[in-house]
Parts: sequence; C-alpha cells; structure tokens
Amino acid sequence: MDSTTMVLALALGNLALCATLFFFEHAEGRPAALSPWGWARQVQAAAWLLLAIAAGGVVPEGLALPVAYALLFAGVAWEAGALWERAGKRRWRRVFVPLLVLAIVAFLLCWWIDEVGLRAVAASLILGILYLTAAAALARGWAGSSMLQRFLAVAIALLALVVGARGALVLASPAGWGWMSNELLRQLHGGALYLLALLGGFGWLLLGRERLQDELARLEVVDPLTDVPNRRGFFQALAPWMALARRPGQPTALVVFDLDGFKRINDSYGHPAGDVVLAALVEACKRQLRDSDLLGRLVGVEFAILLPRTSLQDAAMVAERMRAAIAAQRVKTERAMISLTASFGVTAIRADDSTVTLLARADEALRAAKDAGRDRVALAAPPADVAEE
Repeated sequence: MDSTTMVLALALGNLALCATLFFFEHAEGRPAALSPWGWARQVQAAAWLLLAIAAGGVVPEGLALPVAYALLFAGVAWEAGALWERAGKRRWRRVFVPLLVLAIVAFLLCWWIDEVGLRAVAASLILGILYLTAAAALARGWAGSSMLQRFLAVAIALLALVVGARGALVLASPAGWGWMSNELLRQLHGGALYLLALLGGFGWLLLGRERLQDELARLEVVDPLTDVPNRRGFFQALAPWMALARRPGQPTALVVFDLDGFKRINDSYGHPAGDVVLAALVEACKRQLRDSDLLGRLVGVEFAILLPRTSLQDAAMVAERMRAAIAAQRVKTERAMISLTASFGVTAIRADDSTVTLLARADEALRAAKDAGRDRVALAAPPADVAEE
C-alpha cells in the first residue's frame, strides 16, 4: 500500500468514526469526555483528508502540509486530553496547549530546515510522544482498571513506539539499520497509524459502553440520591454478618430509623427540599459512624445501619448520638430552614435470625419509639429465655 492510499484510508476511517460518533452522542447516557474526544476525531479526519488532497496534487503541498500536520497534532493531543479527562484530570488543557504549541513550532522549524527528511522525522517523533501520553492516561489506575483498558494502554503504547521509532531510527541511521530498511519502517509506521485510529475509535466506544454497564450495575445496589446502599445492596452486605452471628464471638447490631414528619416537609416545601433534607440527614449520620459501619436506605425515609462487633448497649449509644446530631441540625433549603428529628429502633443479630425476623424486630422497636413520642431511641425486646430470667 503506497503512502497516498494509506493517508486516504486514514482520512476515510476517521470520517466513518465521526459519523458513528454523531449518532452515538445523541443517545442518552453518553460517557464523560465524549464531546472532546469527538471533536478530536473530527480534527484528525480533517487533517488526514487535507494530507490526502495534498498528496493528490489538488492543493500545493507547501500550503496544505503545514496546516494538515498542525491539525493532526492538535487532534491527537485533544484525543489524549479526552482520555486524561476520563481519568479524572480535568485541567489537562493547561499542560497540553503549551506542549502542542511547542510541537507545532518545532515541526515548522524542521520543515523550514528540510522539507522532506527532517519534516518526517519531527512528525513521527511528535505523534509517537502524543500517543504515548494517551497510553499513559489509559494506564492510570492500572490496579483497578478493566482488562479492556489495560489492553488498550499496552497496545497503544507499543504502536506509539513504532510510530516514534521511524523518526528515531532515521536520525540515528539515515541509510537504514540492518534488515530494517527505511521503506519497511515507513510501511510499519503507516500500519501503526492505521491501527491506532481503529484502536482509539472502537476502544473509546467500548470503554464508554463498559462504563455505562458499570454504572447500571452500581445503581442496582446504591441509592442515587444519597449515595448509600439501597435495600438490595444493604442486604447483600448484611448476609455475611448474619452467618457470623451463628458462631460465638462479638455481637453485631442493627439500627433502623426514619425521619419524623417527613411527609409534612414534602407537602410544605416540595420534593426538591425533601431531597436536600435526605442528603443532609445521611451526611449527619455518617459523621457519627466508623469506617466499618454501613448506612443504607431501605425504603422511602427509612434507613438502616449495620454496626459490626457492637453490642446492643453500644449500638444504643451510637443511635443516641445520631439522634442528637439530627435534632441539632437545621437544613437550609431554597424556601426555609428546616429542623429535623428521627426515631430509632435498635437490636442485635441473634443466632436464629433471618433477615426477615431481624428487620421485623428492629421495625417493632422503631414503632415503639414512634408511639412513645418520636425523637427517641428504643431497644428491641430481649429473647424470651432472657426475659424469663
């Protein structure tokens, strides 16, 4: 495949990816940093198309090539920046823009010195470095990344080295290096660029799909408003502690609570104010808990707390601290400052418990706290054999 055909293939390939992206972007739930990545691909498509036009003699090379390479560097840098944004580095532009300007200036200087040889060397080295930065973004958080992300990081890094090797080897040995002739290196260079276009495009779309699947899986066990486990997630975390309760050892406690008069808050100030109140409630409770404790939202305004290795009396003290913290808090909403109170039911996991009996006993204690006047803590009744003694 000659250079003109390769450039045309890269141009058409990037244009096809841009068309695919156009429809993908208009779907709901698009991944973070998709728009910067999309613009990067469109800039690269324009650069390769301009290079193909220049190679065909439609536009003078002296006019088209500097502009095309500047667009190509900008597009690859922008693509790498989108990957860094996906990795959590929102301020990537502060680093990439100055480096991009320096790269374009260096390329133009090489062009001015030598329009053919040194220009190709500079382009290869700059593109290799830019693609390596993209691989570095994918490699960030290696231990917690997926196999797909690891594969993309390694593959892009290896292909980036092939792209940069053309420039490095031409500088070190202009006549070639043993069996590695300049023509073979040029073909490898073109093939690496084509593979980078494919990997970058389809890899990004697959990473976006993977992120959406992870988010859907997370929403199955996490409450989106309060960012604590929902009923399903809480019971999943509770299951091993239920099994441990059948063995002798330190007790584990369960606290169930809900806000007093929450319907009045929704009716008086609206559901947005109710959402603010629930978020403030969760934050107030978290400040009273250990890292090993687990707070979950069971349903509506009813919450549960798992207190590992905590006796019934110690759990009652924790609940009392939370009750006092909630009562002392005034939540600011758009329409009013709202005072809160909550009622608590406390129990300990017993050897013969199931999740049904455990939760029923905690709910019974919660109802006792409500019936006694609310804004208080009530303990579950002891087992029958203990009560008889």
